[in-house]
Amino acid sequence: MPGTTEYPVQLIQPDGARVHNPEYRALVADIGPDELWELYADLVVTRRIDIEAVALARQGQLGLWAPFQGQEAAQVGSAHALRPDDYVFCSYRETAVAYCRGVLPSAAAAMWRGVAHSSWDPAAVNMTNPAIVVGAQGLHATGYAYAAQLDGAEIATVVYFGDGATSQGDIAEALTFAASWSTPVVFFCQNNHWAISEPVGLQSATPIAHRAVGYGIPAVRVDGNDVLAVLAATRQAAERARTGGGPSFIEAITYRMGPHTTADDPTRYRTAAEIEEWAGRDPILRVRRLLERENLFDTAAQQRLDERADAEAARMRTEILTMPDPDPSALFEHVYSAPHPLLDAQRAEYAAYLADDPAEAAAPGPRGEGVRS
Repeated sequence: MPGTTEYPVQLIQPDGARVHNPEYRALVADIGPDELWELYADLVVTRRIDIEAVALARQGQLGLWAPFQGQEAAQVGSAHALRPDDYVFCSYRETAVAYCRGVLPSAAAAMWRGVAHSSWDPAAVNMTNPAIVVGAQGLHATGYAYAAQLDGAEIATVVYFGDGATSQGDIAEALTFAASWSTPVVFFCQNNHWAISEPVGLQSATPIAHRAVGYGIPAVRVDGNDVLAVLAATRQAAERARTGGGPSFIEAITYRMGPHTTADDPTRYRTAAEIEEWAGRDPILRVRRLLERENLFDTAAQQRLDERADAEAARMRTEILTMPDPDPSALFEHVYSAPHPLLDAQRAEYAAYLADDPAEAAAPGPRGEGVRS
């Protein structure tokens, strides 16, 4: 990974045909029919989860949701490249990564339902909860990677962010520190072409990966809708981190098919023709076409997979709708690491308010950790 490639690395064309790329194909030489079906299954299931979550948000059961339809290959492919002891820092859109790390879909929605400060237990899956402040996770990941390096941990730290986050100072500072101290961190940019309503061309006049090269960090551009290419590129970068090679930057070129969040209306800033063009590069359809080309597709297996995806979505819906409201006093937990007099005063004032108006009090109840076994 000495510099950047002008053309994104690709191993599967949109029509399912293989691409001859000896360097990157060698990195996924172990992916046989069973492994390919496993990747395909995670693509299908996570899309179904995303569709269900959008529906729940539209029905008022979630306050907000950040859809990732169209970006499944970037997330599933990169997640499959990681080891359990690697550590992931995410933005608010990496639900498919969380699923591959073992997080329950319903747990990923707990914060968006407003019943928890966060979603899952980070220590259980080595993945942080969603970062809402755009780009802040870049600094967190770089600091964590540096500490892991000092401790002698042979792990990769991966940080996910979008193209819009590269315009934030936090990402610039993280790249500077990572380059200066050769921290074992993988910067994974999902370039989905739209930072809310601003096109990527307004974010950068040059390919985003070129920015990393300017900091002295090796970078690669990869077809983010090609699950095998993403898997190969992430394996390469993660191994570089684990073996003392320092930071790497991956620009996964993909497309957000839905809105930025369910509070957004993308029809106000992009055309139907653009969406149709990217629909032809669909990451799930691409793997299915590959399976069909290589006589690996099985209609009965597809039906079982669709049933599994529907069951996961139904389970998520049931678990979300039955989530108990937390005790109102939980609002004041985890604000500071130690007791704080101002917070104590606010807690007491709020308790007095609820005592005067019991109808405002939420029903207390326990919450699960939200990690899949």
